[in-house]
Amino acid sequence: MIKYIALYRKPQDAEAFEERYFQSHLPLVAKTPGLVRAEVARVGRVFVPGFLGESEPYLVAEMYFESEAAMKAAFSSPEWQAAGANLTEIGGLDLVAMFAAEVVQR
Repeated sequence: MIKYIALYRKPQDAEAFEERYFQSHLPLVAKTPGLVRAEVARVGRVFVPGFLGESEPYLVAEMYFESEAAMKAAFSSPEWQAAGANLTEIGGLDLVAMFAAEVVQR
C-alpha cells in the first residue's frame, strides 16, 4: 500500500480555506478511481518548533492506494485532474507540500 500525503501550512483565513477545502475539494478527491481511503487531520501541536522553518503546519491529508501503479493511474484520471484544478482555485497549491510514502508493514 502507498499513500500520498499533502501537508498544508496555515492559511491567512483558515476558516474560509477549510470551508472550501471540505465542501469542494475533498468531494472531488473522493471520486478518484483507485483511492482506497482518505483521511484529513488538523495539526494540533508541533513538537519540534522550527522543524519546518517558518511554516506552521495546519492540515495533513493522506490518500491511500493499493499500489504505486494504482496511484499513478489515479493521478492521470479526470477526477484527480478536477481535484487539482479545484485546489488551485481555492488557493491550496500555495500552501501545500505533497509526497508519496510506502506503507511499511512488519
